Amino acid sequence: FLFFIPLVFLLSACSNLSYYIDAANGHHELMEKAQPINELLQQAELDKKFQQQLINFQQARNFASQQLHLPDNESYRSFSDLGRDYVVWNIVATHEFSIEPKEWCFPFVGCLTYRGYFEKQKVDSYAQQLKQQGLDIYVAGVSAYSTLGWFDDPVVSSMLFDSEARRVGIIFHELAHQLMYRKGSTTFNESFAMVVEQEGIRRWFECHGKQALLAQYRKDKSKSRQFHGMLQQTKNRLNLLYTQNLTDAEKREKKQQLLSSIKNDYIKLRQQWHGYSGYDKWMSQDLNNAHFVLVQTYYDLVPMFKEILRQQNNNLDTFYGEVKKISELSDDGFEKEILKRQASLSSPSR
Repeated sequence: FLFFIPLVFLLSACSNLSYYIDAANGHHELMEKAQPINELLQQAELDKKFQQQLINFQQARNFASQQLHLPDNESYRSFSDLGRDYVVWNIVATHEFSIEPKEWCFPFVGCLTYRGYFEKQKVDSYAQQLKQQGLDIYVAGVSAYSTLGWFDDPVVSSMLFDSEARRVGIIFHELAHQLMYRKGSTTFNESFAMVVEQEGIRRWFECHGKQALLAQYRKDKSKSRQFHGMLQQTKNRLNLLYTQNLTDAEKREKKQQLLSSIKNDYIKLRQQWHGYSGYDKWMSQDLNNAHFVLVQTYYDLVPMFKEILRQQNNNLDTFYGEVKKISELSDDGFEKEILKRQASLSSPSR
């Protein structure tokens, strides 16, 4: 997820001032705790595992600018220990019979399909308000976020993953947001960052001769594609259901049938994975429409961006240039270009 901190002093006339003040306070806490990674690594009593993780982040940060041509600034060169599992919690909401997410609009960044909080209690309170309005709600913890270069974003303790692929990938992902951002186009922005992340991880492991880790990463990505393909199918079925001429009671019943069906689909998929349980926790939730929004946000345009990268012979500079041209189109031109490129992916000539 991506979460932005608007500049609160420019928002004094906003009716959501208390929300922005909470966001500014949360970000201030994060920045106050930030310590340069170079200085931390000089501490003799540093835990060895933590030391290696910091070194890994430092190396990945340099790799991102030198090899992936991502912004070279002070972001992710310091570390903040927040003492909690997540840096923020984001809320996603839809109507009972719709897969289209509710949007929240902010200065500078436009409209987003989620709203973030630094305090779990406050996001839960807001979730209850939305539930009372009859909306489907999903609250998800977030390991990292980007302020798009407004601040020198630190590595936070919630980014200390055991997996090296996840550690370096999250650096590449967040810096991709600094490089390319189209206001109000969440799916475009996140799908682009996903492709940069995946390409960056591949190059990272190949550059460092870590073929075993690369092979494991590819196996994990294969499972991820299968899992998200399953979610996409259910999302499409729900979307089709909501367009049918049925009563609300009938839609509600069929909706629950589809949400029960995906649980069975997952059991079959898990059997193919010989017991791999990486998605068990996610699937144990009481699913609703809002859970399927993330499939669209993070994956819908990934094939399009991968095709653009392929067309540019995996040259990142020209890839960024092509994406930048699309991002700068007018709203109408942008929508047409996206539809045209998506259509070309499924054309018989391909």
